[in-house]
Amino acid sequence: MIKKIWDKVMNREVISYLIFGVLTTVVNWVVYGAMIKSGIDYRIATAIAWLVSVLFAFGVNKIYVFQSYERRMEYVIKEMVSFTLCRVASGIMEMFLMVIMVSLLHMGEYISKVLVSIAVVIVNYIFSKCFIFRKSEEKPL
Repeated sequence: MIKKIWDKVMNREVISYLIFGVLTTVVNWVVYGAMIKSGIDYRIATAIAWLVSVLFAFGVNKIYVFQSYERRMEYVIKEMVSFTLCRVASGIMEMFLMVIMVSLLHMGEYISKVLVSIAVVIVNYIFSKCFIFRKSEEKPL
């Protein structure tokens, strides 16, 4: 029973999403860390790191994770707009949580970044799976 649940949950899509999610997070952290080290405010660093990681994430999610090979321009634009809007929502969530944790709760910037990144990865998978790269035979939640 547990093996069936595990096999259903840990499929190729989830594993590749986790791998590319980690790589996207690494892109986000590297950009964030470089900006913090250069003296840029954590709010600006968070916003720029988010933007760079969204550009990276769209490409790898479209091609490698959700295997969306549709090349018709209207379809690609629809995916890009949906992806961007969902990432804006999770980016707002990220910024909001970072401000709460760093400015209001006085947590360290990096520990806050780790905790917020975990939440963002989960939310972004749900958005991508259910709303952006949904196969035509799949129904939305």
